[in-house]
Amino acid sequence: MKAVIIGAGMGGTSAAIALRQLGHDVEVYEQVTENKPVGAAISVWSNGVRCLDHLGLGNETAALGGIIDSMSYIDAFTGETMCRFSMAPLIDEVGRRPYPIARAELQLMLMNAFGHDDIHFGKRMVALHDGPENATVEFADGTTASGDIVIAADGARSLARDHVLGRDVERRYAGYVNFNGLVPIDERIGPATEWTTYVGDSRRVSVMPVADDRFYFFFDVTVPEGLPFERGAARDVLAEEFAGWAPGVQTLIETLDPDTTNRVEIFDVDPFHTWIKGRIALLGDAAHNTTPDIGQGGCSAMEDAIALQFAFRDHPDDPLAALSAYESSRTERAADLVLRARKRSDVTHGKDPEATAAWYEELRHEDGTNIIRGIVGNIVGGPLT
Repeated sequence: MKAVIIGAGMGGTSAAIALRQLGHDVEVYEQVTENKPVGAAISVWSNGVRCLDHLGLGNETAALGGIIDSMSYIDAFTGETMCRFSMAPLIDEVGRRPYPIARAELQLMLMNAFGHDDIHFGKRMVALHDGPENATVEFADGTTASGDIVIAADGARSLARDHVLGRDVERRYAGYVNFNGLVPIDERIGPATEWTTYVGDSRRVSVMPVADDRFYFFFDVTVPEGLPFERGAARDVLAEEFAGWAPGVQTLIETLDPDTTNRVEIFDVDPFHTWIKGRIALLGDAAHNTTPDIGQGGCSAMEDAIALQFAFRDHPDDPLAALSAYESSRTERAADLVLRARKRSDVTHGKDPEATAAWYEELRHEDGTNIIRGIVGNIVGGPLT
């Protein structure tokens, strides 16, 4: 079988590796000309780690990952520790340590595992066609690619999603923008092996360790959609938005590089359960665009890849049956994660101020039990958990 995969992000490359493990002929096409992921890093929770283990990348993942031994929540204004707890109970329960990883490094690891030189860059999809024997992709440069199946991992603004559903799909603005980047570890901001989150005023500031003695950081700012922003202005914007916050936050603002700090408006898409049309199937953000509030977007894409592999393992001679099995195995689980992330986003970002205030009060009495229970609930339910 020949598979054409559109998109060399985490989902697309994971799917390419997974299908190649079964011995299939796989071609990957990516619209960008070089590895420039959106966002500085990603939380690879234990379900995502299990997927990478399954793809033979366990050692590489551990080498790229930061070590989180504990989590804490800090009062945004007083700097008081609201709660702090060990991650050991989580690791014991799910059997894998989670790893924050710099996104570009994770992406390069996956590309290299598939074969960087085997990826066709600079190929922007403009049309899809499904036929009785194969499916065909047209690219902006006039070329085409055909295969027994097309796996469309073409991201949050997916063209393939509209094709599969037969309608234009609108993304929903979640009500906040996320500023993110990488800085050297500085324990004035947070402990070197801790995921530290400052909360207050319906906003978050967070740091977590990644490899090479760096923190991945992010700031959530609740603002209207579409505000103008000039690249390089992040420090000035954040200094104004977070004036009066705790000293650790001020240190982070002073430390960050405004020229490399990303600003991303956060959207999601209402869940839907049609992921295939003939020989064309959606995967990753194209199928389940979610907010980052529970850290499961990338992990869910990797789960898609493993589920796709299992479907073709079980239906080796029938691509249509395999795609149908893939869809059946994934849509409910992925939809649940989208809605879990949306619910957490709404609480974190003050959609209901009373609910947000109640959450802050809960954090002051938290011993980790409830938070870890919620994280475990996000982790379990995939093809390897």
